Amino acid sequence: MEVTTISAAKFQDMIRMAAHRINKNAEFVNSLNVFPVPDGDTGTNMNLTFQTGAKAVLEADADHVGQLAKHLGKGLLMGARGNSGVISSQLFRGFAKSVEPKQTLTAQDLADAFASGVETAYKAVMKPVEGTILTVAREAAKAGLKAANQSSDTVVVMDAVVKGAKKALAKTPDLLPVLKEVGVVDSGGQGLVFIYEGFREGLTGDGDVNAYVPSEAEMDEMVNATHHQDAQTQLDPADIVYGYCTEMMVNLGEGDNKKPFDYESFRNYLNDLGDSTLVVADEEVVKVHVHTEHPGTVFRYGQQFGTLAKIKVDNMRLQHESIIERNEAKPAAPQPLAAFGVVAIAAGKGLGELFKSLGVSYVLNGGQTMNPSTNDILEAITAAHAKQVVVLPNNGNIFMAAEEAAKAAELPVAVVKSKTINQGLTAMLGYNPEADLDSNVANMTAELGNVISGSVTQAIRDTTIDGLEIHDGDWMGIIDGAIKITDADRQQATINMINAMLDDDSEIVTVIIGDSGTQDEADAISEAVTAANEEIEVEIHQGDQPVYPYLVSVE
Repeated sequence: MEVTTISAAKFQDMIRMAAHRINKNAEFVNSLNVFPVPDGDTGTNMNLTFQTGAKAVLEADADHVGQLAKHLGKGLLMGARGNSGVISSQLFRGFAKSVEPKQTLTAQDLADAFASGVETAYKAVMKPVEGTILTVAREAAKAGLKAANQSSDTVVVMDAVVKGAKKALAKTPDLLPVLKEVGVVDSGGQGLVFIYEGFREGLTGDGDVNAYVPSEAEMDEMVNATHHQDAQTQLDPADIVYGYCTEMMVNLGEGDNKKPFDYESFRNYLNDLGDSTLVVADEEVVKVHVHTEHPGTVFRYGQQFGTLAKIKVDNMRLQHESIIERNEAKPAAPQPLAAFGVVAIAAGKGLGELFKSLGVSYVLNGGQTMNPSTNDILEAITAAHAKQVVVLPNNGNIFMAAEEAAKAAELPVAVVKSKTINQGLTAMLGYNPEADLDSNVANMTAELGNVISGSVTQAIRDTTIDGLEIHDGDWMGIIDGAIKITDADRQQATINMINAMLDDDSEIVTVIIGDSGTQDEADAISEAVTAANEEIEVEIHQGDQPVYPYLVSVE
């Protein structure tokens, strides 16, 4: 099939199929994240990012490719989550700029647009790393330009882009040693390949252009929305029995050795895990909403029947607290803006309270596996109600979205690059609400180096990293981003990790208990550490964070 001109309608088909492709394969992309911990979210981030952009395109009333691409770029930017999502948004921002004056696209226009996207994305990344989504995008664009010099057929160009992307993806383990060590290709690059494959299917008509395309609002339409509204103020957060609003979509039968799906037994199992259960299914997909204390159990159960195409977890206790505080704080008249505000990103009621006790103005619910979008962060900046704002991402995968939000804000905003919750809490020691923005950024950034960050979580697969043999189910101690400790016993793994974090200058150890940790175990850990290190003081706080039963700071 030859297509010499891409119309607005054809461009929408390309976007529709790309959204369908990345959605269907989001869980597979998640599985490629190199660390063997349950925090792989590249596929989720790229999927939610692209769905937001696709929704903007498909709702646009425009018969002009340039205008549609502009909607795509804007939607992607506002919906961008995680570094992979932000880089994707930059790729298509450059794409959109290139085609802005074009009502239709030729083969050369298409190739030039991919090349422009690469240029924009590389400029947006301070230190581009080869072997990532950037490498895949660059090599794909090169292949597209070469094809455009030889053919006026946009299908030929798109075929070349896909082939170039796949070829570059296969080489990513040779460029990033950690990928080769674990035996995977780059997750972000794989996500981009799926998007480009969707473009080709939409262009050629090989895929079903009317295929179902999920949006971020879809699950909300399935759910009784009352628990998302201000009626929450009638409840006491302490009375919430099941604290996590958990949603997932399962592509039934996908993957190896999947169980046959039975609606009644599936729904009954989930009913036993919580309440407000909603299960909607057809022959291919089951969509789930449930309030539970154990989101991970819900997701693991769903994976027995197929691949997870979409997951979402909200801490309702923290949401209730935020809504109550917001409503109680509603003034009779507009209040003046504070001179200074701080936004911290964290998941867990206890962590929110810790940050607020240190002077944080607004805590945005999010973090590992729940990266907020650019728009989420922008709204949090506004909610801080200040003339100037500092943002603490507390996660390296949120840096780029935070920086894009800072650029889009209508007031002075700076990002202090805290990579961990531990660093974010320590950074607040350098905060002075009477100082100016530059001074606060400098002082808070200086504090980041004064803490060693540790986290404990459980492995979900066998692997070997940096010579450390890890087994599925082992408990791992991660120190400043590197897995250093592994043990079958969680308590011992935490003690070993803390001992590895200590040096002659260490004075204070802070243990933050997650939603799956216990006070008794934390006390036992504290006793073991102080028994071996009499000069060390141990503080214990309740954080309620997901994924990590214990976060540890050493100062």
